Amino acid sequence: MFPVDRPRRLRRTPAVRRLVAETSLEPRHLVLPMFVADGLDAPREISSMPGVHQHTLDSLAAAGERAVRAGVGGLMLFGVPKPEDKDGEGAQASDPDGILNRGLRRLRDEFGDETVVMADTCLDEFTDHGHCGVLAADGSVDNDATLVRYVDMAVAQAESGAHVLGPSGMMDGQIGAIRQGLDTAGFADVSQLAYTAKYASAFYGPFREAVGSTLRGDRRTYQQDAANRRESLRELDLDIAEGADMVMVKPAMSYLDVLREVADASPVPVAAYQISGEYAMITAAAERGWIDREAAIDESILGIRRAGADIVLTYWATEVAERLAR
Repeated sequence: MFPVDRPRRLRRTPAVRRLVAETSLEPRHLVLPMFVADGLDAPREISSMPGVHQHTLDSLAAAGERAVRAGVGGLMLFGVPKPEDKDGEGAQASDPDGILNRGLRRLRDEFGDETVVMADTCLDEFTDHGHCGVLAADGSVDNDATLVRYVDMAVAQAESGAHVLGPSGMMDGQIGAIRQGLDTAGFADVSQLAYTAKYASAFYGPFREAVGSTLRGDRRTYQQDAANRRESLRELDLDIAEGADMVMVKPAMSYLDVLREVADASPVPVAAYQISGEYAMITAAAERGWIDREAAIDESILGIRRAGADIVLTYWATEVAERLAR
């Protein structure tokens, strides 16, 4: 009449649940994405991402200090140039005095090898058309011309002190081109976190405010279609063959199935990016009292870890790391 198997025995107390937990979350698993903007005299909150800011160089260093003290695994930096400094080829992306490269130098000068300084290696923040590459005469993104710019950008970021580059443009051959460029320039030790499976997503909206995007059209000719799964494993094979040191699935929330498959197949560490739309949804629902904010944040990140991510990029990295240390 009564069950012989009683799985609830292992759920009885917090101590028992902690003892038998299959997935853990530690500060080292987390990477904090950060924005440094040119022309600011004070940090500016991003309206669609309450609590996240475009930083000055000084506030960037202060926020980085808090994150590093909390034990986060790394800092991923995005640059926001002045609108007048954008052009068709994103020239400021490879300018040593461009805002992203200045920000990288500041972080590396502040923290040395104490944390992992990561750079977004993409042109979209720096182009006046907002695309991730150079445009051909017909308005399409020219894959091979873009690779030349990526190599220039990658070398400039390595010279500025980045430990890890994050090529996120989804150009064919980008990992191999950047690897060859870095090695030729004497940066064989700089690694790449390949955005292996980056989908064209509706959930990027707040990020575009964060970087002052001027995108015209969409990115569906180079980012992956949300309908496709097997395609990600093909991208994984190509990135590994070209020399990727780590790989990424982005976004996380809507692509946990893809994350699980990539993690099962990958011979290198796997990251996932909890993107701006995910942050904004949880924040907005919590502000309205519809969900428990801290519980939802923790559950969402733990779910990404459970799906196979060794590394989670999240705007809550510092907050969660501090909470874990309590």
